[in-house]
Amino acid sequence: QVQLVESGGALVQAGDSLRLSCAASGRTFSSYAMGWFRQAPGKEREFVAAITWDGTVTYYADSVKGRFTISRDNAKNTVYLQMNSLTPEDTAVYYCTADFHIATIRAGHGIDSWGKGTLVTVSS
Repeated sequence: QVQLVESGGALVQAGDSLRLSCAASGRTFSSYAMGWFRQAPGKEREFVAAITWDGTVTYYADSVKGRFTISRDNAKNTVYLQMNSLTPEDTAVYYCTADFHIATIRAGHGIDSWGKGTLVTVSS
């Protein structure tokens, strides 16, 4: 497993941008596909975005496509989530994940490692 620590969550206004970071430690970061999930109050956790180990392929939930961008810097053991045009519906705790298989991340089950989350609140 890898240890994951998210940062960058904040209270912002609708239309603002925010970048989340996830720092990884432990086993070789560059071997892992990475992903972001979120859980809004009273709702189930949902997939947001994922990226392959080399950063060449990305996947997004329809609700964030065109607004959010996932990226990674393997030299810094960090994955990012750039969030633009935020809306109150984006309010949630955002979790970073890691797994050897990106299909596992996309499925949302049996993922190897999870961070503890960072809170994003978007006011209207």
